[in-house]
Amino acid sequence: MIKLLRNAIVMVLLMTAITGVAYPVVVGGIAGVVFPHQARGSLVERDGKPVGSSLIGQSFTDPRYFWGRPSATTPGPYNGASSTGSNQGPTNPALADAVKQRLAALHAADPANAAPVPVDLVTASGSGLDPEISPAAAEYQVGRVARARGLDPAKVREVVAANTQGRQLGVLGEPRVDVLALNLALDGLR
Repeated sequence: MIKLLRNAIVMVLLMTAITGVAYPVVVGGIAGVVFPHQARGSLVERDGKPVGSSLIGQSFTDPRYFWGRPSATTPGPYNGASSTGSNQGPTNPALADAVKQRLAALHAADPANAAPVPVDLVTASGSGLDPEISPAAAEYQVGRVARARGLDPAKVREVVAANTQGRQLGVLGEPRVDVLALNLALDGLR
């Protein structure tokens, strides 16, 4: 019995060392060499300082900025440590209330905009961390952003187009606009 117990303890310690220490160090080291940007969190930098990540959305509420997809994470929006959806189905009154509040906020920020609101501006994704919106969601916000910045809407549309990514490999997913990159590009305009 002692021999079996000793073998079990040795095996637990050995597997802990292999799978809990050696494997993560090796994989992390390889990732750092092969994919250095991704291994460091896909950080976006401005003037040598990190301003966000290309994988996690940011909370923008100023009318001068494009707003991303709503986040369902808690305690604050776009909390990477709390990645989750709201788990509210289409018949849940809480989802309907949240959508009404988001619609009201969009209309309050741009009362003259009578265009239909794209669904990704009023519903959170499964992760609650989406860094991108649809081109339709960006187009919906062009007027508000242009007025708030004193820019011609055509110029803002040019910046949106320059920050719109197509389908991956030409067939996967949908076209999308990286909100952080778009807002940084607008900040860079003179």
